[in-house]
Amino acid sequence: MQMETPNFSIEFFPPKTAEGAEKLRVTRAKLSELHPKYFSVTFGAGGTTQTGTLDTVREIMAAGEDAAPHLSCIGGTRESIRAILNEYKSHGIKRLVALRGDLPSGYGAAGEFRYANELVEFIRAETGDWFHIEVAAYPEVHPQARSPQHDLEAFVRKVNAGANAAITQYFYNADAYFNFVDQATKAGVTVPIVPGIMPITNYTQLMRFSDMCGAEIPRWVRLKLASFGDDTASIKAFGLDVVTDLAKRLLAGGAPGIHFYSMNQAAPTTALWQRLV
Repeated sequence: MQMETPNFSIEFFPPKTAEGAEKLRVTRAKLSELHPKYFSVTFGAGGTTQTGTLDTVREIMAAGEDAAPHLSCIGGTRESIRAILNEYKSHGIKRLVALRGDLPSGYGAAGEFRYANELVEFIRAETGDWFHIEVAAYPEVHPQARSPQHDLEAFVRKVNAGANAAITQYFYNADAYFNFVDQATKAGVTVPIVPGIMPITNYTQLMRFSDMCGAEIPRWVRLKLASFGDDTASIKAFGLDVVTDLAKRLLAGGAPGIHFYSMNQAAPTTALWQRLV
């Protein structure tokens, strides 16, 4: 999976207010100077940010950058997903991040798709090879998986359904990534598996996100971050060192690139990027 030039990509979430949209324009303009391969834009559970996702993607593409909307199938129907795919095609969108997604509050049923592999199969049946499809991978095991083996098997099904590549949930343990890639390769997976990286800028926020998605924070990192209290500068400086070391080890070990979870901020991703190139 080693590539001569790593492919870097950056993730945004669609803004919910006019102020947030303007802030994201400034952030995107700064991050565009890094020339990522593409930007991705998240998609709320049950399509709750569908309009914002498409608007953000179209704006990125209008600025001459490649963009990939996320597409979550939970809470959706074949007809609703078909309509979204047709709309994306009509705007010339060629890249997708296909996910199962989480069931939004208030939904009584998951909809017509239970798993992401079913979504990938549907996209391929409806659109052929129009889209380059990325799927999710979980080096530290999906929090709802019955076992690591079941999680690996679910990943393999997504790839076999027609995925072109995968992006991982963020993590801070490089060995988890390398082990996952080894296991996936033994199971016949040949597509690139790009590690997702979350810059560390806020201890409380990081703990909350990690608890929700099952990402493990190494004990020594957690204790060190907690020891800084409200010293934001020290948290950011230490976090940058930790994540830089992680990213360098991943790339040196053969990772095909890095996917940056930007949280709609330019500075943390830029600082990390500059240490890697």
